[in-house]
Amino acid sequence: RQSFPSPFQSLDGFKKILIVRCMRPDKVVPAVQDFVMEKLGQRFVEPPPFSLRDCYADSSPTTPLIFVLTPGSDPTAALLQFAAEMEMESRLQAISLGQGQGPKAEALIKEGIEQGKWVVLQNCHLAPSWMPQLDRICEELDADSTHEEFRLWMTSYPSPKFPVNVLQNSVKMTNEPPKGIRANMRRSYLLEPVCNDEFFEGCTKPGAFKKLLFGYIFFHAVIQERRKFGPLGWNIPYGFDDGDQRISIRQLQMFLDENKEIPFEALRYVTGECNYGGRVTDDKDRLLLNTILARCCCPEIVEDPLYKLSESGIYIAPEEGDRQSYLDYIATLPINPQPEAFGLHDNADITKDQNDTALLFKSLLATGGGTTESGNKGGVEERIAETVKGCLRKLPEDFDVEIVQEKYPVLYEESLNTVLVQEMLRFNRLISKIRESLKSINLAIEGMVVMGAELEAAYNSIGINEVPALWKSVSYPSLRPLGSYLLDLYRRLKMLDDWYRIGPPPIHWLPGFFFTPSFLTAALQNYARKHTIPIDEVGFDFEVLDMDPSQYKEPPSEGIYIHGLYLEGCGWDPDLQVLAESKPKVLYVDAPCMYLKPMRTSEFVDRPHYNCPLYRTLERRGVLATTGHSTNFVMFIRLPSKQPQEHWIMRGVALLCSLSD
Repeated sequence: RQSFPSPFQSLDGFKKILIVRCMRPDKVVPAVQDFVMEKLGQRFVEPPPFSLRDCYADSSPTTPLIFVLTPGSDPTAALLQFAAEMEMESRLQAISLGQGQGPKAEALIKEGIEQGKWVVLQNCHLAPSWMPQLDRICEELDADSTHEEFRLWMTSYPSPKFPVNVLQNSVKMTNEPPKGIRANMRRSYLLEPVCNDEFFEGCTKPGAFKKLLFGYIFFHAVIQERRKFGPLGWNIPYGFDDGDQRISIRQLQMFLDENKEIPFEALRYVTGECNYGGRVTDDKDRLLLNTILARCCCPEIVEDPLYKLSESGIYIAPEEGDRQSYLDYIATLPINPQPEAFGLHDNADITKDQNDTALLFKSLLATGGGTTESGNKGGVEERIAETVKGCLRKLPEDFDVEIVQEKYPVLYEESLNTVLVQEMLRFNRLISKIRESLKSINLAIEGMVVMGAELEAAYNSIGINEVPALWKSVSYPSLRPLGSYLLDLYRRLKMLDDWYRIGPPPIHWLPGFFFTPSFLTAALQNYARKHTIPIDEVGFDFEVLDMDPSQYKEPPSEGIYIHGLYLEGCGWDPDLQVLAESKPKVLYVDAPCMYLKPMRTSEFVDRPHYNCPLYRTLERRGVLATTGHSTNFVMFIRLPSKQPQEHWIMRGVALLCSLSD
């Protein structure tokens, strides 16, 4: 909020945003909000209060009402309450769409049109094949033949299959869950069944129940709010909702009533593995979920009158009292929680703000169609043409794989020879695709050929410094912009060329491989074949080395040296060679060089460590490829640590092969 220094003080608001974008990308969103407030007014940056009654007033029997769902939101309870207020509760019929539910939904709509009922179609995004019929039904709604009290309600996540006509001709609503731990917890205490005094006071172990209930509600708020931190919070942003909390709280009371001792292990299992865990598809996320739950559902929360739920002690489990006493305590909590409330470092706020900025610009590009047609079209075309020609000049020729195979033949005792050839084949396919598309774009700019849809998309991507989708389809995972992507590509190609001309490097640049698992498997295979051990009994032990890769002139006798990784969510102490807390405003640090030492897994020696996941990109999330490997996760690396594993799990600490710039 500080004033700009001279001579920038005299610039207009938009130019100041451009400066903020260059200097502090994490502060672009508040700068844009200030600009909108200055030009349009306060009401354009504040969400209007949600009112179902106002939305209903805007509708008609032929105008559907659509709830656009967001993760964690469930409008069902609000709709049922509104139906009761309108005396339509007995005439409301709901159906959850899915396979085979289309005809039943159509029958309900027909009945509602005739008898003046409300029909609720839930989860329309799960029935994409029935959407054309829904489009037809809505188009055929006629005011003269439709009962005046009939209303068609729908709920759906954003989906490309949802009928555009229905969307355009409907009343659209979205009601995101409250932001912040305080608002989230307050809302939970005002929802069923917690708001029911009979339930709240009805447990046979009231002290333990109220303490654990508070822990459950805090847990629910934390896992929902961690989504805003992107991959640092969760690899995949799950839609944990009120239903998960409701069933867990009911089971909590049931388990306490039916057991003399509190069955903490059973409680954690049904909550962490079944109710909430049933949504979790990533094993690293499952580990995080159970780590957070273990902090909120443990004997200490019952026994300690001032049990800390966060390191700072701002969030504690208050002593037993009535429901209002808990609401009063929640009212004293910060409106905007610090990252430590979630177990994260303060730097996580910068990461969150940068993610918000990236999303803002991505949305702006999508709104504009991601094209380069605005402004000086001739100048843009010249710039793209220059970029294309520059790329064609710098792009090296394909690798001559046959010559490489002569120098590095397939050998039983040296699997890395095969890795080198396979890597060159993969990069040949990529650079051939890049070269072919660039030549076609160049000809199209000169008017020699017609630019098809695929080439036009590539042309537009180059215009906004984005890697074309045409290249991504045959590329290694990368989040870099076009310029940085090409520099990274040239460095990878040089690594393979040096390997061919000079010989295998003493220390390998791990991020440079197209398919990292094949390289790691080959290193294990060499050891297994040398010692005639089954490869499924062999794994890597890890030794951290110094920071400078240039000091390693000779490869190890067994295994491999690697370098080039980054650490996110923590720092590194090069003197003690252990994980350390991040320094303020330092989001990523270089990881040390490492010795991946193959040995029998039965011979591993346990030592204080953090089982750190290694990912190929900042995005972290991936899918299981046909090879049986994740497209993003590589492996776990055991890093020395003085802190317990849970500390770094909550921090979201990970190793990365590549950043996004």
